[in-house]
Amino acid sequence: MKGFGVHTSLWAMEWTREGAERAVAEASRCGFDFVEIALLDPPAVDAAHTRALLEANDLPAVCSLGLPEECWASVRPDNAIDFLKMAIDKSADLGALALSGVTYGGIGERTGNPPTEAELDNVARVLEAAAAYAGSKGLAFGIEPVNRYESHILNTGWQAADLIDKVGSDNIFIHLDTYHMNIEEKGAANGILAAREHLRYIHMSESDRGVPGAGTCDWNEIYAALAAIGFNGGLAMESFINLPPQIGSALSVWRPVADSAEQVIEEGLPFLRNMARQYGLI
Repeated sequence: MKGFGVHTSLWAMEWTREGAERAVAEASRCGFDFVEIALLDPPAVDAAHTRALLEANDLPAVCSLGLPEECWASVRPDNAIDFLKMAIDKSADLGALALSGVTYGGIGERTGNPPTEAELDNVARVLEAAAAYAGSKGLAFGIEPVNRYESHILNTGWQAADLIDKVGSDNIFIHLDTYHMNIEEKGAANGILAAREHLRYIHMSESDRGVPGAGTCDWNEIYAALAAIGFNGGLAMESFINLPPQIGSALSVWRPVADSAEQVIEEGLPFLRNMARQYGLI
């Protein structure tokens, strides 16, 4: 996970053969260093087809997901372990370098209360098992803090670092996201500094999930903090266009956040790349 990548939902949220062909071709045409593939339905993914596409275009991949409700780690840890092992197998089969995302729970998982010790103990047990299994398959395993509206389990960089300490695994990395940080952190730099030891991946997403540079994220603070910690992991551009209803509902995206994928690429990508060069990150 090095250089500048892109979340393939910009072109294809559902990873069908047709969607995979379009997204990989577009990512390659735009010169990205890697792609992130959302495994919304891991069993349905044609791993051999995806692997052939990635190899033909010389594109490394990262996979990401959130757990379905029947597999939420906080309350159904055994189900969560089984699901994550299946997703790790699929990620390995398609040639991914890592599995990350809301691997500790569901997108939209909220009890109305802070996480309990019992919930966190369950999550830690799941992450320990999943990280070990991922390592046996040659994959890195990540956790992504998300905002309070999407999860009550993990919202900040320091919480993610504490959770990794609780798990005690050396195969878990932190995956930050500037959209969520813009909501939850007391300044993006604080989140990056708290995660620094474990930070290997970051979503570069605007405050409204739209065109980077057109919102309220403090990009100078973000890039300066990444440069200060010597970050050399993956920077993944993430903007959501034309979401399927179930995903739009889970992410609370109720309106178009950009005119088109072309606008995101033509306006947002040069902005992010230029700043990354300015701060010596690519």
